[in-house]
Amino acid sequence: MDAQRVLTMGQEALFMLLMVSAPVMGVALLVGLLVSLFQAVTQIHEATLAFVPKLLAAMAVFAVAGPWMLSMLVEYIRRMFEAIPSVVA
Repeated sequence: MDAQRVLTMGQEALFMLLMVSAPVMGVALLVGLLVSLFQAVTQIHEATLAFVPKLLAAMAVFAVAGPWMLSMLVEYIRRMFEAIPSVVA
């Protein structure tokens, strides 16, 4: 196995990580921004007010995008398993 192959596999793994985590992270970022704006306007600084909406939004994203995320990961793992003979040989 040469260095280029290792770098390509690492790049694919990082890209897959970014693709799968982007929906959840994006929604959590947006909800966190909105909650922070609400807290700044109302001057209510409760820790659970920052945590609970992000948790609920992340769960909603997992419910909606979870099947897509799982199919992306399964496809990636399948490709990696199929590539084992070419990497070893």
